[in-house]
Amino acid sequence: MSTTTIRIEEHLKERLAAAAQLSGKTPHAFILEAIAQTVEQVEIDAAFDRLADERWARVLTTGKTVPWDAAKAYLEARAQGAKARRPAARSFKR
Repeated sequence: MSTTTIRIEEHLKERLAAAAQLSGKTPHAFILEAIAQTVEQVEIDAAFDRLADERWARVLTTGKTVPWDAAKAYLEARAQGAKARRPAARSFKR
C-alpha cells in the first residue's frame, strides 16, 4: 500500500474530524471510504454513459426505438409487480 499526502484547509479538517467522529470512524477511515464511494460513483456513471452511447448508436443504426409512453407504462406495471408485455421498438422520425 502506498502513501498519498493531501493538503486540506483547517476548516475542512475540523469538519472532517467531526464527521468522522459522528460516524464512529477515524478521519483516515472516513477519507478512505469517501474516496472509495466517489471512485465507485464515477465508474458507475462512466458505465451508464457507455451503455447510453451504445443504445443511442443502435437507435441511429436501426432507426427504431420504444416510445416513452409505452416504456413508461411497461416500467410502471413491472414496478407494481404486474406481468407486462415488453413494448415493441418502432421506427422514429428525426
